Amino acid sequence: MENQNFKSGFATLIGRPNVGKSTLMNALIGQKIAITSNRPQTTRNRIQTVYTSREGQIVFLDTPGIHKAKNKLGDYMVNVAERTMSEVDVILWLVEPTDYIGAGEQHIIEQLKKTNTPVILVINKIDTVKKELLLSVIDQYSRQLDFAEIIPVSALKKDGLEELIENIMKYLPYGDPFYDEDTVTDQPMRQIVAELIREKALKCLEDEIPHGIAVTIEQMKFKKRIVDIEATIICERDSHKGIIIGKQGSMLKKIGSMARPEIEELVENQVNLKLWVKVKKDWRDSDYLLKNFGYNPRDSE
Repeated sequence: MENQNFKSGFATLIGRPNVGKSTLMNALIGQKIAITSNRPQTTRNRIQTVYTSREGQIVFLDTPGIHKAKNKLGDYMVNVAERTMSEVDVILWLVEPTDYIGAGEQHIIEQLKKTNTPVILVINKIDTVKKELLLSVIDQYSRQLDFAEIIPVSALKKDGLEELIENIMKYLPYGDPFYDEDTVTDQPMRQIVAELIREKALKCLEDEIPHGIAVTIEQMKFKKRIVDIEATIICERDSHKGIIIGKQGSMLKKIGSMARPEIEELVENQVNLKLWVKVKKDWRDSDYLLKNFGYNPRDSE
């Protein structure tokens, strides 16, 4: 018999790259799981996180941004994002507060027209605009699609999040929780550590290296007072390898020292982090290497 006092279901976050999906998800669950960067296409896998309260449990799927794919990795990311929309109870479409609806948004609107799942339009970054513009944004989007709800938020300032949670709960079925109340994510620890290192690498390298980096964890050994972690940053060219290592290893040290405190917080222990750099040419177009780095093309079929 289903639980009539508790709601439990799935919500997916979709949107163009760089609209703040991962920042919003981290803010909603109160813990950093998804990496954030001011560069598009930071999220590559479908990340599952869990929000539990007395009223219910929301399992969030943070999908890769929907964009025009340029390689096999891009195809994988877009397929994952678009397939997820039919598998959930409610869709959260995250947009920026601008009343110009560009080609990227139009593409998403076309995808949303094909689904019967309720769609909540979440207008993020409201702390960056005046109220008058916000009303214009709501007006423009309302003409495009019949949204279940329209909720303005600021993920960064944690503004409007309670209202968003309440509105998500409205569209979830009654039932027992999928996860116990202490669960925050289904991501393996190694994967979160790899992603944290990748985030710091993206931040440190800024525009010097395109998106062609992946991180693999070679070993993670839990000892009494310390965790030994060896990780490899994979890049696509020899010239990139030199930039990632930096003069006398300076860049690699910087990436490591930025990643270490967050990893220590995650594993609740001191961390001894060793980083290496390897070149795997054109790995983003290799099925074998994509699978090796945790992006299984079959997941997107």
